[in-house]
Amino acid sequence: MLVSWRSITGSGCMLNLFVCCAVVWADLPGDAGSTSLLNRHLTYTRPEKPYVILRRGEVEAVVVDNSEVDDDILPGHRAGYSGIGALRHSQRRDNLFAPPIAGLNFEHIHDGTIQERDILYEPRRAPMELRVIDEHTAELYQPPTPHWGLESVQRYHLLADGTIELTFECIPRRKTFAHDYIGLFWASYIHQPESLDIHFRGHTEAHADNSDWIRGVTPEHGKLSTHVGLNDSRDFPHDPKFPLTLVFNRSGYRYAEPWYYGVSHGMAYVQMFRPGDQVWLTQSPSGGGKGNPAWDFQFFIRDYEVGRCYRLVMRAAYIPYHSPRQVEQATARHREFLAR
Repeated sequence: MLVSWRSITGSGCMLNLFVCCAVVWADLPGDAGSTSLLNRHLTYTRPEKPYVILRRGEVEAVVVDNSEVDDDILPGHRAGYSGIGALRHSQRRDNLFAPPIAGLNFEHIHDGTIQERDILYEPRRAPMELRVIDEHTAELYQPPTPHWGLESVQRYHLLADGTIELTFECIPRRKTFAHDYIGLFWASYIHQPESLDIHFRGHTEAHADNSDWIRGVTPEHGKLSTHVGLNDSRDFPHDPKFPLTLVFNRSGYRYAEPWYYGVSHGMAYVQMFRPGDQVWLTQSPSGGGKGNPAWDFQFFIRDYEVGRCYRLVMRAAYIPYHSPRQVEQATARHREFLAR
């Protein structure tokens, strides 16, 4: 087991840290290794620019921290939007994501209580450090945030076929979450797709035995926005006037399998998750501005412990689109891997 020097803040949390490492290594998908949050033997470089370009297969992904950028690679990129600043494919060279913003963007930390905007959007505001692990892997390290005290690393790794594997590891450093859960939110802002909708296998609340392809349509931002899993009975207390309207505004659907896709200009953007992470699928028709939908997901940590490490793993594929069946077949091995 490996423990980073940053993880040791006092003798009182030592036991939790060793438990954390045991959980992380046992939970590890593939051979990617632990992120630099825990692995003190991991070597990395810090590039001069706030972004790095990863290329593999037919995919090019620009990983960026939450700094403002304005150059030929990321023209007019806004401060606060970390993640994948640009995603391109050999069959479509235009950026999938709305150019000033990003995809797989770590956006919110919350506990369901009303807070100032800067607190709810703390991942945008708190400093980040870009770490380049190798030619196919980069990480975004964020020290414990000022309000919530959440320390985290996001690893963006391009697999051999160009699929992005996102590994998120975090350690709550203080007892700051009022309802004993941590709510986390990622957004992907899509640039002017022909359809704003998403597609997933599921059913209505009233017809649990009849799963089929569901076309997720939301009438406006914060209305019918979130789809939960078939057997997800979790309830997270929150203020009735909680300002992040996407988070708890449930649709009438439940997903049967933890993945979904949307289509833009002949390409499918497919987001796939581990069943055990119990993510919520979330969407907005205008999250990135008019005609720029947000195709999002949420992750909740219940009964969290200070000093313990928690992990989310997902994969995002960007592939030519022909049919729902073709998307299902093309991503099957990734979904099977995540389900292990």
